[in-house]
Amino acid sequence: MNHFELFDLPVSFNFDRRKLALKYFELQKKYHPDFFVQASEQEKEEALEISTQINKALKILKNEDETIKYVLQLKGLLEEEEKYKLPPEFLMEMMELNEDLDSSSAKKIESFENELYQEVKPVIENYDDTKTDTQDLLNLKEYYYKKKYLQRILDRLDG
Repeated sequence: MNHFELFDLPVSFNFDRRKLALKYFELQKKYHPDFFVQASEQEKEEALEISTQINKALKILKNEDETIKYVLQLKGLLEEEEKYKLPPEFLMEMMELNEDLDSSSAKKIESFENELYQEVKPVIENYDDTKTDTQDLLNLKEYYYKKKYLQRILDRLDG
């Protein structure tokens, strides 16, 4: 069962966050290990396993980037620890940005990230699991990796 099925949500990037929270509490009431103290070892193990899956799913679905990654993985378009090759022109821009890191760099990176988002905004906001084509998802994958790259630069600025 995937995370969307677990929370009874459509595969999407825009879903009702209230429904996510309500379903989380409903599932935790049903499967939290504290409610299985008197149960058999097998039932305790199953409850712990399901509760762990619920917590992991919530963490992913609450985070837009993690949700993008998860959907791409569901579609078989992204693998864990994948060595994705970013376009050379993007890498050149990042090299220039890295060379000129200063106090205004965070704003530049944020602006750059906003530009990248505009390219995939229609896919994210109008995603339909039955209609969105593979090319749109591949564009989303590139966005995901570019954003991840930008985040590493921001992390260095903060560190």
